[in-house]
Amino acid sequence: MTTFEGSFLGAKDKISPLAIMECKVCWTPYDPAEGDDFRQIDAGTAFFDLPEDWSCPNCSSPKEQFLVREDPGSEAMRERAWLDGLTERLVSDFNEVWHSKMRDVPLVNKALRVEAVGWRMHDGRPLGVLLSPWFMNLVMLPRVDEDWSALVAGEKELQHFPSGDYEFIHNTRAAIGGYKACSLFSPMADFTTQAQAVDVAQAVMVELFRDENRAETDRAADIREMREAEVLAEVQPDAAADQDENTPAAMGLAPTRRQLLTAGLVPSMPKDAAE
Repeated sequence: MTTFEGSFLGAKDKISPLAIMECKVCWTPYDPAEGDDFRQIDAGTAFFDLPEDWSCPNCSSPKEQFLVREDPGSEAMRERAWLDGLTERLVSDFNEVWHSKMRDVPLVNKALRVEAVGWRMHDGRPLGVLLSPWFMNLVMLPRVDEDWSALVAGEKELQHFPSGDYEFIHNTRAAIGGYKACSLFSPMADFTTQAQAVDVAQAVMVELFRDENRAETDRAADIREMREAEVLAEVQPDAAADQDENTPAAMGLAPTRRQLLTAGLVPSMPKDAAE
C-alpha cells in the first residue's frame, strides 16, 4: 500500500490491530474480528495485514479508501506509547549514570545493561522493573495528574499489591522527576546474562499480582534469612540437591516465590551507588 487517504493518513502507530475500518464509498465495514469470507481472510486479521490487492468486497474500492469507524485498541496504544516514552527516558537517564559513574565500580556486573522490563499501569501509575549492572528495582512513576518532584530522597513508604505490602524508597532525578523504588536485587553478581536477569524481572511482574503469594510476604524474617542461599541455589541448581523442602527447583535462574517476594527486604546500597 503506497498511499492512504483514510484516517491519520494510515499511521500505524495511531490505528490499532483491533480497528474496524469502513469504506468511505459504500460504507462497508471491515472488522478484524470477523475477517472477510469473500476473500477467505481469517478472523483476527488486522486491516494492515490484509493482502495488498485486497479491496472492498461490496464496491471494490481499494484499501486506501477506508476510514476508521471505531478502534477499541486505540486507548491501549496511546497508553503503551506513553509508557514507552517514559521508560525510554528512564533507561537513558540510568545509562548516563552507568557510563559516567558506575563503570569502574567493583560491584557492577558488566555482563548486564540498563533495561526496563514488564512495564504496565497499576492504579493509574506506571510500574515496572528497571535492571542495571548494579541493581534490579521495582520502580513506580507518578500518574499524569501527580507531581512527585517534592519527594524527599530516602523517605520510605509501603505500597500495597495483591501479593503483599512492599517498602518503596523515594528519590528524584532531573531527567525523570520523582519516583519510588523497591530493591529486588543488589548487587547483581548472581546473574550471568542479560536474558537471565530479564527472565527474573518478568517473573517479578507476574508474582507481584498473585494473591496466593500474600502468605509468604508475612514471613519477612524467614525470607531475609533464606534469600542469599536461595539465589545461589538458583544460579547453581546442583548445589541445591541436599537442601530442605524450601530449596528452589533446579530451573536455571527462574526465581522462586520467596525470591520474588523479597522486595524491600534487601539491605540498601549507598545512595550514590543506588541512585
